[in-house]
Parts: sequence; C-alpha cells; structure tokens
Amino acid sequence: MEHFGLSHILFEPDKYSPDTLDLLKDEEAREYWLNTCEKLVEKYVNFALTNNDDPTVEIRALKFKTCYVEAIKELRVNPLAHGQLTIRLLLDINETCLRSQGFFDLWKQQKKYENDTALASLRARLNEIDALPTERQRWTEICRGVLAGNMFDWGAQAVADILDCGLYGALQKIQNRPWLCDGLDKWLEKLEKTVHHCAAVFVDNSGVDIVLGILPFIRALLLRGTSVILCANEWPALNDITNLELEEVLRHASLICPVLSSAMASGDLVVRSSGQRGPCLDLRTISVGLCAEMKVRGVDLIILEGMGRALHTNFNARLAVDSLKLAVVKNAWLAQRLGGPLFSVIFIYEDKPTAT
Repeated sequence: MEHFGLSHILFEPDKYSPDTLDLLKDEEAREYWLNTCEKLVEKYVNFALTNNDDPTVEIRALKFKTCYVEAIKELRVNPLAHGQLTIRLLLDINETCLRSQGFFDLWKQQKKYENDTALASLRARLNEIDALPTERQRWTEICRGVLAGNMFDWGAQAVADILDCGLYGALQKIQNRPWLCDGLDKWLEKLEKTVHHCAAVFVDNSGVDIVLGILPFIRALLLRGTSVILCANEWPALNDITNLELEEVLRHASLICPVLSSAMASGDLVVRSSGQRGPCLDLRTISVGLCAEMKVRGVDLIILEGMGRALHTNFNARLAVDSLKLAVVKNAWLAQRLGGPLFSVIFIYEDKPTAT
C-alpha cells in the first residue's frame, strides 16, 4: 500500500526499494560490511569514554559494545534474523544499541563545536563565492563546496585525517573532474533554462557540511527565486544534524547572511524534520506532515546529500521530480565496487521522468 502522498516524491512508489545493496544476496558485500561495522564499535566506545565524565560511562560503553557485537554475530549465523539485511539496517541497529545504554546523542558537543567553528567562516566563504565573475563559475564552486563539506563525516573511516583540515583541505582531497558520476554540466545547463519553484533538501552532517557546503547552495537557490525546505533527521545519529540543531544554526547564519534572514522571515526557507532516526533515508517513512507540505508547496526539485541518503539508499531510486544526488564516497571498498578511487564524487542530476 502506498505511503500517504508519495506519488509526488517517487516516480513509481510501488517499485521503490531504498537500499542499494542487498546483503542477503551479495555475500562479498555482507562479509565486508559486517566486519566493518564490528570494527567501528571500538571507535564509538573510545569516543564515548573520552567525551563523557559520567561515572557510569565505562560500564554503559561496554554494554553497548556487547549489544552490537552480539547483534553482528547473530547476523553472521542467521542473515535473515531481521527479515532483510542492508547497510541501513546495520546502522540502525548500532543506533538502537547506543540508545539502549543511554547514549542518545554521542556527538552532541562535537556537533555544536563544529557548527560554531564553521559559522565563523561563513561570511568569508560567501564573499569568496560572490567574487567569482560568472554565474557558472559561482555554481561550480558552490557544488564543489557541497561535496567537500560532505567529507566531514564521523561515520566514515577514511576521513579521520581531514576532519581538522577544514573546507579547503577537503576541496583538495575530492576527486578531480571528470567525477565518477559527473552530472555537473547537466545541472548547470538546467539552471540556465529553469527556475525551480521549491526545493526539498535532505541534509547530512553538522559543521562544515551544513554550514559551508549546504547553506551557500541553498542561498544560491533562494537568490534565483526558489523556496527551500531543509529536511533534517528527527533523532540524533552519528554527527548528522537534527532539525532542532539546524534551526539553531540558521538563527546564527541569518545574522551573517541577509538572504537567509529574509527568506526565513518570508517563509521561503523552512526547516522540517524528515522523521528519520538513522543516517540513511527511507522515503516511505518520511513524516506525513513533511510529505503533505512538499505537495502543498509544489516541490519540483529534491536534493539528497551524503552517502547515507544518496548512495547506501536512494542511489537507484527514481524520483517524481527533478533531482540531485550528491555524495563523496568515503569508503575504499565501496569506491572500488563502484569503479572509482577513494573520495570519488557522486553528482547525479536527473530530470523529472516522463510518464510512459
């Protein structure tokens, strides 16, 4: 049965499957991701221990580790234990185990610090973009900024060494064009012909990603006359920004940027919860309120940002409107599987499908 109102989001809702890899069918992928998730547990435990002065933290961290390792063991023996086996499920189980031991928002202080630090650089970044001579150059730099910003992901093993480099260090790391999936020219041509009415942007990480990557992008849309719904997670997961944190970031950003301030005041820029609890995106489970608002506002552009939303899920999804899928592949195994190097770029622009 179709979820409420999904026909204006998905081209063929009844054929939609969010997950890119089926780990039940793909034995090599299953082995890789079970091993990877098991290894990541130590990273979470260490982060919990170094960022928490609660006397119960050690025992809770140990219980979390046991909870998740046991879940992985069960899936090795019985991959069908949950009826399906996907990267989305593995990440969701991780969050469930964390929450069961009171780790509801492990990255809370880190996210705030990164948001504040990035906001201090926002004005300079906007000035830098505005100083470029042509619209095409500005949009190219804005898109590169979104991709560089998406490198700042605490859930990815490969990015630990660039988290301290800032946006400009990340801009040096991303793949040179032509990208692995390179729809930039197609997107720039679309901008020359069309002004979208309303864009729904499903955002990813805190800090550099949202502030120096996404905010310049949506500001450029607003300047063209496109209204924007920023859709963020309802619950904390990894260092993904939540809708409440995003509202706070926008309050500060509006003091820096008059375009954002004006759009917030007029209702042309709003923040909404996507209804999601984990780092991936299942469009069948976005909140009914968001679904209805996307229809009422006449969303004609959907932007999915980050590996969780545009690669682990929705990579093959056909959306009912124009769409952008943007991510940097921050996992060497996955990059190789896709046929590119680490930090390959996914930049897919697709026009609204025509009815057959």
